[in-house]
Amino acid sequence: MESAASGGKRAYSIIVPTYNERLNIALIVYLIFKHLPDVDFEIIVVDDGSPDGTQDIVKQLQQVYGEDRVLLRARPRKLGLGTAYLHGLKHASGEFVVIMDADLSHHPKYLPSFIRKQKETGADVVTGTRYVKNGGVHGWNLMRKLTSRGANVLAQTLLQPGASDLTGSFRLYKRDVLEDLISSCVSKGYVFQMEMIVRATRKGYHIEEVPITFVDRVFGISKLGGSEIVEYLKGLVYLLLTT
Repeated sequence: MESAASGGKRAYSIIVPTYNERLNIALIVYLIFKHLPDVDFEIIVVDDGSPDGTQDIVKQLQQVYGEDRVLLRARPRKLGLGTAYLHGLKHASGEFVVIMDADLSHHPKYLPSFIRKQKETGADVVTGTRYVKNGGVHGWNLMRKLTSRGANVLAQTLLQPGASDLTGSFRLYKRDVLEDLISSCVSKGYVFQMEMIVRATRKGYHIEEVPITFVDRVFGISKLGGSEIVEYLKGLVYLLLTT
């Protein structure tokens, strides 16, 4: 593996927001190291005051992998997904930034494909997608699949975003592109991901896609509920009117 650049900088920063992910965080960190053996990276865990001991597990992981490879950047309480990425970005040294979930729905085995796609195409954004050949979902019931597909088709029709999967949150960004997009976005929660990719298209950034299989969380409780669906619809209308 190439060593970190001077000043402690690394090629890739992987930001993983967490809340009550004690049962998942050790496995996701292990899998990232397993699938990126020759890549210079750091993992930045942004934990929003998890009461389940997530931070204690991360501190143990730091003893195994090193505090320079696994960084814990905690916040006192849940403050939103967009601000979690911004918080992680402040502590990131990488030229490229990966954002991914901690609940194992985003398998680290796809990370080499993200990196390879970016190197081959020079893309500003590489996003994982469930909605192309070789992509998909696993562990969802029929109703959730229909809801997700319907929401995506509706957004595609109204917004024409230039990407097939609007609500996915498994992405690789050039650092300066991510900084620009975050500063442009106003949405919170699950709408944030949709706004990020729509604004990337409107700004003319080069977007590429990698097929992934999204796996429903094995441990813990899903944080998606009725209120998030309502916010999604409100966010869709907002983006339709403002982008």
